[in-house]
Amino acid sequence: MGNEVSRARALTVSSFLVNFAVQTYGMVTTPNMKDIAEANHFAFSPNPWFIAAFFSGQVVIQLAWIRKLFQNDPPGGYQTIEPNANPEITAKENERAWNVALNYAPVYALGNFCIAGWLFFWLREDFKASQVLVTINTFAQLLAVAALPPLTPNSSSLMRFTHYVAKTFAGIGVLDFIDNGGVALWYRAPPSTLVQAATYAFFPLAAAASKPLFGSILLYDVFAVAVGQRGVSGAGAWPTRLGWTALATAGVVGVKAVPILKEYFGK
Repeated sequence: MGNEVSRARALTVSSFLVNFAVQTYGMVTTPNMKDIAEANHFAFSPNPWFIAAFFSGQVVIQLAWIRKLFQNDPPGGYQTIEPNANPEITAKENERAWNVALNYAPVYALGNFCIAGWLFFWLREDFKASQVLVTINTFAQLLAVAALPPLTPNSSSLMRFTHYVAKTFAGIGVLDFIDNGGVALWYRAPPSTLVQAATYAFFPLAAAASKPLFGSILLYDVFAVAVGQRGVSGAGAWPTRLGWTALATAGVVGVKAVPILKEYFGK
């Protein structure tokens, strides 16, 4: 496992640094990514500040995960056993957590490189090329999330952070996909009745089929679009209905979170 761990560490750090450097450039160059977004505001465009706020939190979570990859040792190395913990269960969980993290590391790196490439084309207003990269990233992250084993009470912090990183990457990827897609198609608000109906149904249903963390990110996505569509000329009731969709999605996420909260506070 030593070579796999070294490769995962190199992939995660290098891809993170590349994407962070490119995103920083995109914020300080002229025109910057926000200027391009405001000049190309279409039916699924969110408020740009929601993207910036999410990226900031995402960076913190990703750095914490990468730190875990360097701080902890893989199976066979030195392992810290918690007091009163079952050593056998802890060892099995550590092995499982490392296998999941190592399997996800290439997908994480792919996502970072895709988003870095997306910005290159976004700043040049080549939205069809940027959509290709966004699509690759979004579906790769969604597939990775679908492949994650469920968390258990015995899940290690490495396993939990792998879930956090993968789900935040996939969740914001959904917003990237519909945002860039709307721009690439020059799809102005309000969308057709069919597209609106699909949108109103998708977010609550997707949240119902997801764990609360991923569902909460979908809630963030639809709320960001609802705020971004406010004041758009000709949008009609589209922003208001998106707001109601966000409220319905929040209700679904809340209901799904209740058993988890009961279990957590009941300990």
